[in-house]
Amino acid sequence: MTERAAGPRTIAIVGGAGKVARRLLPLLLADDCTVVPLVRRPEQASELEALGAEPRLLDIERAGVVDYLPVLDGVDAVVFAAGGGPDGNVERKRTVDLGGTLATLAACAELGIRRYVQVSAIGVDQPPSADSSPVWQAYVAAKKVSDLAVRRSELDWTILRPAALLDDEPTGHVQLGVDLEPAPISRGDVAAVIAAVLPQPATLRRQWDVVGGVLPVLEAVARAAS
Repeated sequence: MTERAAGPRTIAIVGGAGKVARRLLPLLLADDCTVVPLVRRPEQASELEALGAEPRLLDIERAGVVDYLPVLDGVDAVVFAAGGGPDGNVERKRTVDLGGTLATLAACAELGIRRYVQVSAIGVDQPPSADSSPVWQAYVAAKKVSDLAVRRSELDWTILRPAALLDDEPTGHVQLGVDLEPAPISRGDVAAVIAAVLPQPATLRRQWDVVGGVLPVLEAVARAAS
């Protein structure tokens, strides 16, 4: 069996009230990590605190680098799992998916936080089809540029690009690689991959598509990183 390496113990999640983040939270808590979800509303903070997290308030749409500094202070790693969502709002793709990433990267650099995991999306380096909606085009553009900013940073980054996300129960089996066929994957399995890559030195400065597959999560990560 592939063993989990020692890794960061205090982990912030940007987009901490999102669906992937909520599935990631119990996995990190089970590994005795301190989890700091960044959320917009006090009621979200109260809910996550009751689950064992230590949430902090941040409105990604309006936050600049200076706003990230106090909420990221003291953490060892950051998971960027925020997204503008399927709300038809083009501007939110720029402020959340792109602006949020850029501000988070800058704050990590200023605070000396090295470990960074970005949840992106499969296929964003390819131009969207001509008949795709303006919202989808804005989303793809934002993710493409934000991923480029991550790769150009000096942080110890990993970029995960999942295929279409499902709310199904996690299977515990995935595939990681480059230019994979976009087989849908449950949000729970994506969360398990995040938890698996966070402590693994072999996953630093690596980018993978993440899709539904047949390998257990830890084995799939180990094979991709070898």
